[in-house]
Amino acid sequence: MSTTFRNRSDAGRQLARRLARYTGLADVTVLALPRGGVPVGYEVALALRAPLDVFVVRKLGVPGQEELAMGAVASGGSCVLNNDVVQALGVPSQTIAAIAARELREVERRERAYRGNRAAPDVRGRTVIVVDDGLATGSTMRAAVAALRRLGPARIVAAVPVAARESLAELAPLVDQCVCEITPEPFHAVGLWYDDFTPTADDEVRELLEGAASPSIRTSERVLDVTESEPLPAHNGEGRSS
Repeated sequence: MSTTFRNRSDAGRQLARRLARYTGLADVTVLALPRGGVPVGYEVALALRAPLDVFVVRKLGVPGQEELAMGAVASGGSCVLNNDVVQALGVPSQTIAAIAARELREVERRERAYRGNRAAPDVRGRTVIVVDDGLATGSTMRAAVAALRRLGPARIVAAVPVAARESLAELAPLVDQCVCEITPEPFHAVGLWYDDFTPTADDEVRELLEGAASPSIRTSERVLDVTESEPLPAHNGEGRSS
């Protein structure tokens, strides 16, 4: 099995070419899911000349079965519940509230750690491109999209370099557009499609966010390389297999 991406930065540059139609549009914001989605999102934002920020999502695990998600909280204070799981397991509302409050504190802590004193972006009425480094089960991206919808964006685009086909198909009805570079079969795991899938550190997230905020970064040669390429057609819920 051969890998497709050298690292997350390379994946972001490849993904950016599929998003070329959004280059230079004033209403576009790129939101990366930390931590692994940030190096990918940085390259996308750089190429599209769009602002970059993070959208932090924390799963709400069922007590005693923490790997089973009964919902999620996200940046902006949004809380999304999986009512089927909550009702099937009879999770009390006070338990849900306590877990949600704890995880929301962690969301806020991570936002402060990544963003510092910068205000969170206002996405109302904007086209938001949500980026991660891959889609395995897709649960984090679906939670992010559900929470993001409550903040009033005009359009949500989910963008990943690699995805399991089934997960991409489940995500497609929830967003306005899915963009994916490859949907390999068999899929197995996101990391298999990278030569270097080293975990992204918090320091790198902060550095990339600070770099993306620098006006001088926008005029880099890499931006010209991508924007001068021919815009690619939209991939609504589909990815290109290798």
